[in-house]
Amino acid sequence: MSDSGSPRGTRLLPDAVHQAVRPGTAVVRLETTHDRQGVLDGAWWPRSRDIAAELPALIAALTEYLGPVTRVGLDVDAWEGLPTRMTIDDRVVHIDPARVGDDTVLITRGEQDLFCLLVVPPHATPDAARAAMAEAVRAGSVTQAEQILVDTGTGRARRGM
Repeated sequence: MSDSGSPRGTRLLPDAVHQAVRPGTAVVRLETTHDRQGVLDGAWWPRSRDIAAELPALIAALTEYLGPVTRVGLDVDAWEGLPTRMTIDDRVVHIDPARVGDDTVLITRGEQDLFCLLVVPPHATPDAARAAMAEAVRAGSVTQAEQILVDTGTGRARRGM
């Protein structure tokens, strides 16, 4: 759905996006500029804290645009049942758990190409998620993930919040 008040080429998420997409579909936005000068490269809005249920759709969506994903860095405190690796689409993806608390997921393509995505908490309202995702992909944005969540009223990406 395009919004005539939005910058050219910007697409907004539907109000009931979690209900509007098929189960197993990832809600992801990526920065579309090649220079990647912002702090974040995109945003992801999972439906739950169950990484086994959420990660395959994210990896499939990212692989389509970025190529094969080899590693995913996640905050161990933000996810339930974090494994050390998962096989997704016949490819092993290594999971790097850390206690970073920075509301992001780190995606490694190949050996060294790193992408940083804001993680919008599953409980976020559609308006807050839309605003957070738009800021995360705004070209040249220097706003950190945690501040984006605070500014948009989304709240931290911690379990139990």
